[in-house]
Amino acid sequence: MTLFRLHLASRTRRLTILAVAAVALTGCQSVTGIQPYTQVRVIDASPDAPALDVYHNSPSQPAPAALYNVGFGTVSSYIALTPGAYTHIAYTAGTQQQLAAVRGTLATGGQYTVLAGNIAANLQMSVLKDQSTPAPSGQTALRILGQSTHAGAVDLYLLPPGAAPSGIAPFATGIGFGSNTGYLTAPSGAYSIVAFPAGVSPAIAPPEFTGSQIVYPSGSARTIILIDQPSALQPSGLQVLTADDFDAAS
Repeated sequence: MTLFRLHLASRTRRLTILAVAAVALTGCQSVTGIQPYTQVRVIDASPDAPALDVYHNSPSQPAPAALYNVGFGTVSSYIALTPGAYTHIAYTAGTQQQLAAVRGTLATGGQYTVLAGNIAANLQMSVLKDQSTPAPSGQTALRILGQSTHAGAVDLYLLPPGAAPSGIAPFATGIGFGSNTGYLTAPSGAYSIVAFPAGVSPAIAPPEFTGSQIVYPSGSARTIILIDQPSALQPSGLQVLTADDFDAAS
């Protein structure tokens, strides 16, 4: 399998963004210099839910900000909102059929992800605080989220070019549905993400996922989400979605 990496720009062109008293920002920017705003984006990891309209409602906003027609595997851009308490509500796109909601407080200067996951019948939403500061020099910060509803728990390896997993310790272990490793650091550089069944030696089992080589720059922060393969391709398969949280100024 190849790495299922959805590029932010191509996906967000298909989103209609209503930002009342809000400014659209790219996912790798920080809020430095535009206080007192906070930033929020939406990631849809539900394999069978319909496309979503996600509203961000708050007494501090004159009218709700919203992202429309968010589909499976989408990472939206960040939008800037007034800091405060919000209720994030997911509706079936184009309707007022509410599927899930979650409350959370967005702090001044913060970056947040509203994550929609699990199957449609039990859609769950959560608010995650994203890293908006650089990783140490020569390092990259990676957060792993388990959102695959079909695949079992896996161990993840970061393989430099030409390396074999049998000679490398796993970067993260036991990643199953609902897992959140927080931000872990690794030396910056090019890696292929490879997943093996949890606790199984790479020497005796084939990988469940092998990605292409991706460059992780010094000082960057990324969120890596394990999601389901589309059922038409391989119902029990695993794929990887990568979201850009932060890039250090060049």
